[in-house]
Amino acid sequence: NDSELLVVTNNHVVAGSDTLTVTFADGTSVEANIKGTNSEYDIAVVAVPLDSISDDTMKKISVATLGDSTQLKVGEPAIAIGNALGYGQSVTTGIVSAKNRKTDASGQIEGDSTDNSSSINKGVNLIQTDAAINPGNSGGALLNMDGEVVGINSSKLASTEVEGMGYAIAISDVADSL
Repeated sequence: NDSELLVVTNNHVVAGSDTLTVTFADGTSVEANIKGTNSEYDIAVVAVPLDSISDDTMKKISVATLGDSTQLKVGEPAIAIGNALGYGQSVTTGIVSAKNRKTDASGQIEGDSTDNSSSINKGVNLIQTDAAINPGNSGGALLNMDGEVVGINSSKLASTEVEGMGYAIAISDVADSL
């Protein structure tokens, strides 16, 4: 907007924080505030005052284009962007493995017999992808091949029986939940 740069991330990324720092791709860091949260959807909006961002950094920022996650097709390529393990920007690719995955009241992915799924996103429509969603990717973007944000990386299923099951909150639901 006219005074803030708004960033969508996960509620579990910012929960319990007294202060926030946003670091841009050029290495510049600025303080930010939580603008709003929705713990049910595990979504948060972080606000960075525009006057705290240098002109050089601002010129390098591109506003993401939101896609329509309802139009995703199983088998469609997907790109997950995040900060895996805190090493800095990471990008992984995969496919959309399923749409409209839901968790039950315990956070268990419906249809999964293991007990290792996330306790977040209860009842939320999730996009399942085999693009790696590792610790640190939470709050990052899941993109389609047009570079549009179709999901917010949120959780993964991890066990010795399963590999490559990451979940993103459908962006069409995110827009409705804020």
